Amino acid sequence: MNKLFSSAEAALEGQLADGMTLAVGGFGLCGIPESLIDVLNASGKKNLTIVSNNAGVDGFGLGKLLATRQVKKM
Repeated sequence: MNKLFSSAEAALEGQLADGMTLAVGGFGLCGIPESLIDVLNASGKKNLTIVSNNAGVDGFGLGKLLATRQVKKM
């Protein structure tokens, strides 16, 4: 299986669903998957459960998903 993708959109194609649980890496705001979070934000998927050691900040990281009310449980 080829695990190299041309974009974050291609990597998540067909993988996202309402109500899914995601484990998101990084430490604070360092090393977070910014591009993947942006794709998830744009997808409009909702009722997400996020497992992470931080919740982002206003307008950055997981804070984007919280602002659009896509997260059910953090």
